[in-house]
Amino acid sequence: CKGGHVDNTNKLKNFKLLGISGSYWRADRKGQPLQRITGTAFATPKELRIYEKRREEALKYDHRKLGRELDLFSFNEAGPGFPFFHPNGKIIFNLLIQYLRNLLDHAGYKEISTPAMLNVELWKQSGHYDHYRDNMYFSEIDETTYAVKPMNCPGAILIYKSHPHSYRELPLRLSEFGHVHRHELSGVLHGLFRVRSFTQDDAHVFCTPDQIETEIIGMVTMALEVFKKFDFKDIRVILSTKPDKAMGDDALWEKATAALRDALNHAKIPYEVHEGEGAFYGPKIDFLIKDSMDRSWQCSTVQLDFFQAENFDLWYVTNEGTKARPVIIHRALYGSLERFFGILIEHYKGKFPFWLAPTQIKVLSITDEQMPYAQELAKKLKDAGFRVVVDESSDPISGKIKNAQLQQTPWMLVVGAKEVEGNTITLRYRDGKQEHGLTYDDLLRKAQEANR
Repeated sequence: CKGGHVDNTNKLKNFKLLGISGSYWRADRKGQPLQRITGTAFATPKELRIYEKRREEALKYDHRKLGRELDLFSFNEAGPGFPFFHPNGKIIFNLLIQYLRNLLDHAGYKEISTPAMLNVELWKQSGHYDHYRDNMYFSEIDETTYAVKPMNCPGAILIYKSHPHSYRELPLRLSEFGHVHRHELSGVLHGLFRVRSFTQDDAHVFCTPDQIETEIIGMVTMALEVFKKFDFKDIRVILSTKPDKAMGDDALWEKATAALRDALNHAKIPYEVHEGEGAFYGPKIDFLIKDSMDRSWQCSTVQLDFFQAENFDLWYVTNEGTKARPVIIHRALYGSLERFFGILIEHYKGKFPFWLAPTQIKVLSITDEQMPYAQELAKKLKDAGFRVVVDESSDPISGKIKNAQLQQTPWMLVVGAKEVEGNTITLRYRDGKQEHGLTYDDLLRKAQEANR
């Protein structure tokens, strides 16, 4: 263990034991069984109290707990580490894709789809086999070994390589919501945060060297826009350099690192440098976001790659009629959609904003006599594009409100005899605030504004 260490536990004054678990010496299952005791310690009682409060919040709003309560997703022993998305969760998952797809379309990206399984020789050529084979799934088909893709990069490269390119076509921005599989040890699986299959919002941009800076700035700007959409305000930008195990020589690495550094400097974006934490094929920019519980998460990444174009013999025809290698920029904004979904559940504490909630509006009639009015109102809102449910139970209105609040429904429309008579609506918000006497047009304007 790297430590720090103390020579005697009596020096730990402000500590708390957190749990116990089984382990093996040097992670070898055939080795000596061990008992792991987990704890933490702080310099002052105040720091310990702050930590305990944050930990209590984290347990209360654990995405696995909220995922069950809100019926978003589940796991099953039939497929450990493989998430099952329920209808509510799938709505949110699709909305995440839809939002990003619109951004990418406006930014000139072209969406692709690549096979889930490819010949193992491709993964050896790309370098993924050497670096990731212990986390890959393999299958024999017609006496040939194939691998389920752990990353999307080689597929996008093969699409680029499928026909010649001119400098006039560059930058070529290819995006993919690609489903990948990685074999993780069962002990590290953790809800949606660590799974064995997940969707990456990948993009691979093929460009000329003089287009790098513009493309990097565009990607960084888009990442910051995405974080703003999801109410992440505290963002750190990290520039990571060449790791110990890497492709290519030092000169190319320095050239690539300088390109990322120049783009950040020219965009006037503050950043930190983390030495030795780049990808095996190039340096990268990572984004660390701080959630509503003051925890940091690494999500978006932008990676510059001078090596795979050489590796796969990619080229384009320059304006002088000669052949040149394109630069590849790898980019993900959510990173893993599953992991980002889990982060959002905890960030919002289950209270998704109106535009992202699986059910945006619940219509609650006070008695059965108002049910036709409630159903007509719901139909009009559905036709206007909102996700609306009518509570048709025989529960009293207090019970209907409680059920809607437990499901974290942003809006409840309460309709009784007074609303039917006046052709109006009472809007009750999730936090208990109410607006009375709204017309349908009033409500529609408010809903359209909240849905942006």
